[in-house]
Amino acid sequence: MNDAISRLLQPRSVAVIGASADAGKTAGRPVSYLVKHGFAGAIYPVNPKVDRIGELTCYPDIASLPGVPDVGIVLLGAERAHLAVRDLAARGCAAAIVLASGYTETGEDGARRQKQLIEAAGSMRILGPNTIGLVNLTDNIVLSATGALEMAHFPVGGIGVVSQSGGILGALLSRAAARGVGLSKLISTSNEVDLELADFIDHLADDEATKVIALYVETVRDPAKFRNACLKAARKGKPVVAFKIGRSEAGAKAAVSHTGALAGADRMYDALFQQVGVIRAQTFGELLDIPAALATGRRLQGKRVAILTSTGGAGTLVSDDLGMAGFDTPAPDAATAEALRALQTGDHAVLDRNPIDVTLAGLQPALLRGAINVLLKSDSYDALTIIVGSSSLAMPELLAGAIQDCLPNSDKPVIAYVSPHAPEVGALLTQRGVPAFAAAESCTAALRAMYQVAHLQPQVEASAPAAPVALDDLPSGSLDEYQAKQLFTRFGVPCAGERIVATPAEAEAAARELGGRVVLKILSAEITHKSDVGGVAVGLTADTVGARLVAMAAEVEAKAGVQPRRFLVQEMVGSGTELILGMHRDALGTAILLGMGGVTAELFKDTTMRLLPPEGGLSRADALAMAQALKSWPLLDGFRGRPKADVKALVTAIVAFSQMAAQLGERLVEAEINPVFVQAQGQGVRAADGVVVLA
Repeated sequence: MNDAISRLLQPRSVAVIGASADAGKTAGRPVSYLVKHGFAGAIYPVNPKVDRIGELTCYPDIASLPGVPDVGIVLLGAERAHLAVRDLAARGCAAAIVLASGYTETGEDGARRQKQLIEAAGSMRILGPNTIGLVNLTDNIVLSATGALEMAHFPVGGIGVVSQSGGILGALLSRAAARGVGLSKLISTSNEVDLELADFIDHLADDEATKVIALYVETVRDPAKFRNACLKAARKGKPVVAFKIGRSEAGAKAAVSHTGALAGADRMYDALFQQVGVIRAQTFGELLDIPAALATGRRLQGKRVAILTSTGGAGTLVSDDLGMAGFDTPAPDAATAEALRALQTGDHAVLDRNPIDVTLAGLQPALLRGAINVLLKSDSYDALTIIVGSSSLAMPELLAGAIQDCLPNSDKPVIAYVSPHAPEVGALLTQRGVPAFAAAESCTAALRAMYQVAHLQPQVEASAPAAPVALDDLPSGSLDEYQAKQLFTRFGVPCAGERIVATPAEAEAAARELGGRVVLKILSAEITHKSDVGGVAVGLTADTVGARLVAMAAEVEAKAGVQPRRFLVQEMVGSGTELILGMHRDALGTAILLGMGGVTAELFKDTTMRLLPPEGGLSRADALAMAQALKSWPLLDGFRGRPKADVKALVTAIVAFSQMAAQLGERLVEAEINPVFVQAQGQGVRAADGVVVLA
């Protein structure tokens, strides 16, 4: 398959089926652009109504072509495109690019046409349909109809782009050119009837010209393939940056458990991206900002940033935004400050604080070079942001040259913030190896990504193989709380002691047996959120539990219209941090969720997720990382003299829960423990409530 993709991206000959002699029409663009941008191979226009298109011979049909094309661009409509695909496949063509729309995106008739397309292709590969094509800037090969190719010149660089939207390809191509950002290849996959996102990530991971891979993602159709391709890119040292659309449609669906409300499709993408080392762009603008920074190959080891400015306001703007994102902008240490002061030739520069303000002295290239070199050499800083003010507009080449001269002296990241509206200055700096941005937020996003890439540890390791648990006796449907916790216990998750009761007398006896204070709950597979209907009472004793049972039965019947017949009397876990531990499954896979628990779980939404590996449950390292990722982690780690929690026992419970999810597989629809009490170090954990739904 890689050979077919190589021929698709680097063809020696291209047939254009349905080519028009009118370069102003969409069907006339591909031939016009191939010629305009210097394609060195053979071009075979196919149109039975035209003898020549420009200087090229036009052929009446595919059978008449003088040779076998590596690629065929099919410009026919959806009702006829499959005929051209069939004929190209018969000639031995490697791949066809089908531009027509009107396939699965239009309904049943479109699905029928897409099936025809697949059948017609046989073993030949297809890009599209509904694609705008591809652009290989590395080799001057443009197999596309995007109007962005009207531009005469595009910077060539190390960023490869794969987009599931055709229009976005043209947008990125033109925006990158305007900003001086060099691209290598751009591919629009669109409907992905055959070749898809993961195929091109895999290919670009091997492409010598590509250093960073940028993705515009609508959906991931094959999660396992996507995972493997991204992990391959990570192993090759090529960062992958993704902008995923559809967040507004990713609201959590109605679900039995809190986990269903907390997870949602977009959170699943977050988990997938994190685990395979993909940097997620939060805005469309960041889909160029971040790759432009990463393409320099510089990585940010720490979070201390020096800001060198010739305009105080802009320096403060960048410093403030960096601070909000967790970066530090410390003042120079004594040695650095002394070295900076030694450069000063007048009274204008303020070189012993951060931002380091050279103001009017910034017009002196010697001072600028000196300050940059001192800051890059300083042990106080991990990166340098240079503010380009209005005073630099008169001599942008001098400014860019001074900065560029300093780059070989350090491998620390160096970026620029262009304060006035001067896109030509930003493009010049970017082309000279200094990624330049027009917004302070873009500087922060770039540095954050450079830091993330330096510290990424992709790849999910499975837990050690566990002995299979017997599950043949499990019923289908919603389990009641007692049954759910019995299932958790089988896999090694400790649960609070409890007794099933039906009468006040039985409740009193159970409370005496358990000792101390107890919790009373209704036991029902139909009512999951028991506290919402008055079905939970805490702090009861043997003397009070019987009367509370009678009152609870009446309250639940009034609120839920269901008369409870059975109840749980449960030992009351007196202390500990309440967490929620659940699972969620969608098209991307099965995820384990951990977060702040109890009745406020959906209010605070302090959660983290991990997708299960292809086989088995989570590793202990992943389980620990989940706990440490929570904002509430300090509560487990001895916050303000609080006893440290039994994190080791929590990790064991997370792994056991994940192994349960892995073994049950598709049969497990929902599962959740809320709350799981994490007690003081050495005292373990206790699952105090549970939900399980089985198919």
